[in-house]
Amino acid sequence: MPKMKTNAAAKKRFTFTGTGKIKRKHAYHSHILTKKTTKQKRNLCHSALVSSVDEPKLMKLLVK
Repeated sequence: MPKMKTNAAAKKRFTFTGTGKIKRKHAYHSHILTKKTTKQKRNLCHSALVSSVDEPKLMKLLVK
């Protein structure tokens, strides 16, 4: 039987922290930035953690 593959799209978008939580980037920070306020852009540039509800779904995609 072949090996199970990790989802390549998820692999590019998410990383693990040292404690095993999943780190993600905010949406809406790639284009059409002229109409967004400086505060909004500044807050979007920081990374965030994936919700604990969504973590099991992402673990299926990331850990094979």
